[in-house]
Amino acid sequence: MHDKTLSKIAGRLLHRRASTSRPARDRTGTETLGLDERKVLLFADGALAPAEEEQLAEEVAAALPLGWSLQPRAKEMLHTVSDHLGGEPGLLQWLDRHPGLPRLTARLVALMGNLDTFGKDPGVVEALRSSRAERPLPEELKGILPPETGEETLGDIAYHIEELLFDRRWQEAARVALAAADWLRDAARRAASPTPAVKEAAEVMDHLHREISDAGMPPGP
Repeated sequence: MHDKTLSKIAGRLLHRRASTSRPARDRTGTETLGLDERKVLLFADGALAPAEEEQLAEEVAAALPLGWSLQPRAKEMLHTVSDHLGGEPGLLQWLDRHPGLPRLTARLVALMGNLDTFGKDPGVVEALRSSRAERPLPEELKGILPPETGEETLGDIAYHIEELLFDRRWQEAARVALAAADWLRDAARRAASPTPAVKEAAEVMDHLHREISDAGMPPGP
C-alpha cells in the first residue's frame, strides 16, 4: 500500500466515527467478535505460525471496520495487534500483505479515513459542490447522499462503506469505494482554482482507486 494513502489516518482507525453527528445502529456483537485471543497473544510475542497468522489477518479484517464500536475486550486485542505492528499504518500494511479480505479491507479502511479527512476541507467541499452542479453523481452514490453537499458528504460515503463491510457485502463496498474515489478524484482535477488540499485529494484518490481495483474481490454479494 502506498504511504501517501496512509498519511491522513494515523490515530483514527479505532475512533473514526467518534466525532460524527450521524447516529449508527448498535453493532457491538459478542465481546471478542471472532478474534482469537490465543492467536493475538502469540502474534504479539512473535511466535504465531504463518498459517495461523493468515487466519488472524482474516479475523482482524472482519473486526477492524467496527473498531469504534467494539466491546472493550475486542478493542483491546485490536490495539495489541496494532501496537505490535508499530501503530495503525503498520496494521494496515500488515493486512495489505495478506491477499483476499485482509488486503481489500485495509485499502477500504484507508479510503474511509481519507474521505473523513478530506471531507472537512472547505476547498474539497467546494470542488465537490461544483462537480455535482455540473455532472450527475455516479450511479453507486445515488441514494447514499442528500441533495446538499457539505462537510459531511464524504463522511456519509465512508459510513455507508463501513455499513456494507459490517454486513459482509464486500463486493458492494468495493464498488461504492471505487465510485467515491473516482468522483472525488474527478472533482479535484476539474476544480477551477485547486488548493493544495484539493491537489492532494486528487493524488491520494488516484492511488486508492488503483489499490482497491488491484486488491481483488473476496467471495460474497
